[in-house]
Amino acid sequence: MFEPYGFRKIESRHYFSDDPARIAKLPTHPMDKSAEQKTAVHVPKDANFPIPPYLPDTPLVRRDLWKMYNNLAETDRQVGAVLEQLKQDGLLESTIIFFYSDHGGPLPRQKRLVYDSGLRVPLIIRYPHAAMAGMVDDQLVSFVDFAPTTMKLAGMDIPEHMHGQDFINNGLQQRDYIHAAADRFDGFTDVIRAVKNKRFKYIRNYRPEQGYYLPVEYREKIPTMQELLRLRNEEKLNPAQAQWFRGSKNVEELFDTLSDPHELNDLAGDPAYAKELKMLRQEMDRWLDEVGDNPALAEKDLIKRLWDGQDSQPTTKKPNVKFKQGLMTLSSDTAGASISYKIINNNYESPVWHIYQEPDHCARRRKN
Repeated sequence: MFEPYGFRKIESRHYFSDDPARIAKLPTHPMDKSAEQKTAVHVPKDANFPIPPYLPDTPLVRRDLWKMYNNLAETDRQVGAVLEQLKQDGLLESTIIFFYSDHGGPLPRQKRLVYDSGLRVPLIIRYPHAAMAGMVDDQLVSFVDFAPTTMKLAGMDIPEHMHGQDFINNGLQQRDYIHAAADRFDGFTDVIRAVKNKRFKYIRNYRPEQGYYLPVEYREKIPTMQELLRLRNEEKLNPAQAQWFRGSKNVEELFDTLSDPHELNDLAGDPAYAKELKMLRQEMDRWLDEVGDNPALAEKDLIKRLWDGQDSQPTTKKPNVKFKQGLMTLSSDTAGASISYKIINNNYESPVWHIYQEPDHCARRRKN
């Protein structure tokens, strides 16, 4: 799901990835729009879809939601095209397919926040021959689990330094909690941590004096955001819609995500939930200590730590390039460095960067 100035239509290049002439006609920049994208979007009068309570029910908001749902339908068609291509290539029944998005909803009070509207993503796994089709698994899964899970599927061992875990063949070792953090929002910063079990979400705000809403330029272009700001300035938002614009935050927040899925009713001050608050507070402290996260660390100190104590940003050494028997070999004297490359052939520079792995994965040197 994209978040640019009106949800640009999902790329069509997957439909004809083998047709350079058609690909060349597609926009090359996310802000560019095709003729189809520039046309007005009209919501049918009989269109019926839910509007989150934290968004106003106005024509502009309904239009953005209509675009979002149409993008979901378009995604479904494009995934179908990818599956058909795998089938034609004879690879479908030897491929495990993971489908997920990179964040929750693209609308205001969704992406960039640690509410479930910003954290929850779809996850669909398709096994060869549609094994376990239709099965629903309600265990907690975090993005850090994707790498170790796919490594295990490939028969590899999970490195000890990985924080994630295999969520497919994990037996009784399923997660009790997932954790989240929010720090940087383009030109703005905040410090928020969250932990969640299957029912309750605990949020800790390290800058309670700072409101949740930040005027992120990218988001300000969305019509729904403009509508929220207009109604805020006119004092026409209801309490649920106005929550995001509070001038400060509670240090701790607690939500029952089953009975309050939009996380509008903070239970942190309710004595009836003191047990849940304490349990999740302790889990967050444990996790922060385990991963070495110090939310109070100043930005300049964090950068210096990331730079291994140096005052200037470290750089990798120039890659070593060797040719042998028509193959190009790349290496680096910087430990742990990844090498990427692109191919320039007959004055055509490929827009795609490739991760270097082995010489036989690189292009043979051409003689002009």
